[in-house]
Amino acid sequence: MTESIATLINSENKGDRITALNMVRELEPTIAFGYIKQLVTDNNTRVRYAAVSQLATIGSVDLTESFTILRDRLIDDPEPDVQAAAADAIGALKLTAAFDDLQHLYETTPEWLVQFSIIAALGELGEPRGLQLLQTALTNETTLIQTAAIGSIGELGDPDGVESIIPFVTHPDWQIRYQLARALRNLGGELAAQNLAILATDDVEQVALEAQGN
Repeated sequence: MTESIATLINSENKGDRITALNMVRELEPTIAFGYIKQLVTDNNTRVRYAAVSQLATIGSVDLTESFTILRDRLIDDPEPDVQAAAADAIGALKLTAAFDDLQHLYETTPEWLVQFSIIAALGELGEPRGLQLLQTALTNETTLIQTAAIGSIGELGDPDGVESIIPFVTHPDWQIRYQLARALRNLGGELAAQNLAILATDDVEQVALEAQGN
C-alpha cells in the first residue's frame, strides 16, 4: 500500500493526491504523518486543506514538527479555508505556544471563517490567556462567532467568564441561549445557577432541557 501512496502523492493529478490522503488514514500514525507533511504545502487548496485537517489527529505523533507546520499554514497560507483548518488542528493538539499567533490573526484577518475557527479552537486549546480574546469575540457582529465564543468560554472552565456571557440570556437567537446554557453548566457557581434557572423556563424546549441538565 505504501508504494501506491507514494506514487499517488507524487502524481500531477490533484485527485490522486487526495486519494493518497484518504489512504493514509489506514496507516500507522507515524507513517501517515510522513506522507501528510509532504502535502501541507501542495499547490492545490483542496489538497492542502485535507492534509492540514488530518494533522488534528495525526499530528500528535510529533507535536514539535506539527507546531512548525501548522504555524506556517496559519500565518502564510493564502487560503482562508486552510488557515481555518490550521487553527482547528492547533486547538485539537493543544499547541498553546501558538496562542499569540492565533490572537494576532484573529485581530488582523478580514475573513470571518478564520476568526470563527480561531475562537472555536480556543476552548480546546485550554490556554487561560484565551479568555480575554473570547470576551472580545462576544462583541463580534457575526452571530456564529459569538456562539463559538460562548462555547469556548464554557470549555475553558474559568468562572471569571460567567459575568461576560450572562447578558446573552435574553438573546433572540435560541441557539445562542442553548450554547449559553451549556457553558453556564460547565462553569458553575451561584451567578451561573441564577441564570440557568431563567433559561430552564425558556420557550424553546432544547434550551430549557439543557439548562435543566437533561
